[in-house]
Parts: sequence; C-alpha cells; structure tokens
Amino acid sequence: MRKVSDILGRKGASAVAVAPDTKVIEALNIMAEKNIGSLLVMDGGEYLGIITERDYSRKIALRHKSSVDTKVSEIMTTNLPAVNPSDSVEYCMQLMSDKNIRYLPVFEKNLLAGIVSMSDVVKETILQQKETIGHLESYIHSGL
Repeated sequence: MRKVSDILGRKGASAVAVAPDTKVIEALNIMAEKNIGSLLVMDGGEYLGIITERDYSRKIALRHKSSVDTKVSEIMTTNLPAVNPSDSVEYCMQLMSDKNIRYLPVFEKNLLAGIVSMSDVVKETILQQKETIGHLESYIHSGL
C-alpha cells in the first residue's frame, strides 16, 4: 500500500510558500510562473494555511475584490485536514473526496513536511496500477 511518504519522496517535500501579507496578485504571479495551483502561507517557519486558485476565484473574482489590494491572509484556506507521511494514498483520496478539497498539508511531528495535491494522489495511484500490471505480466510470462 502506497503512503504519503512515497509521494513526497517522488516529488520532493519542498513547497512554494509566501508570507501572509503577500498581495494576492503577487501570489497568482508566482503560481503562474511555477505552473502550480497553490502556495503555502507561512509566517517564518509556521504554517498558517494555503492559498489556491479556487480561493482566488471564489473570494476575489466572484466578489469583485481587488487582487492588488488584498493580502493572501484574507482569503487563504486555514481549515484543511492534515495528513502524515505514514498515511495511505487511499486515505488521502477518500479524505479529499469526502471534503471536496484538492490539497492536504503533510505534518510529521508537528512540523510541515510538504503538501499533497489531488494530482499527486492520482499520479501515485496510476503508478501503483502500472507496477501491479507489470508484476502480473511478469508472473504470467514466467509460467510459460
């Protein structure tokens, strides 16, 4: 069974972070530049939340607020459930599905270890299925 640690090991534990007083427009530019859909919001080494493209669309664009004047701390998501490296990929998928969320912060011993996205979970699931198929094909061919 695949674990969150497998995802972090493959993609790396580092995630892009911004300070809470960063303007939303600057956060959007960072996301576009890095081709990512979220940023951690950190104050020093302390995790405060996450800002996502969904936060922007629902809390800025639809409310006709200014991304130039608004700080990420005003629209960030703070109540995401956390997972740890030993949690299963299946657990993450279920949690994301049940809560209708796309990102999970990963904590190990109360320290932020990274972030897992729905895309990460899907990629890991596909990789696991490919490996299973490879093992089955090898088993079938070894018996001939």
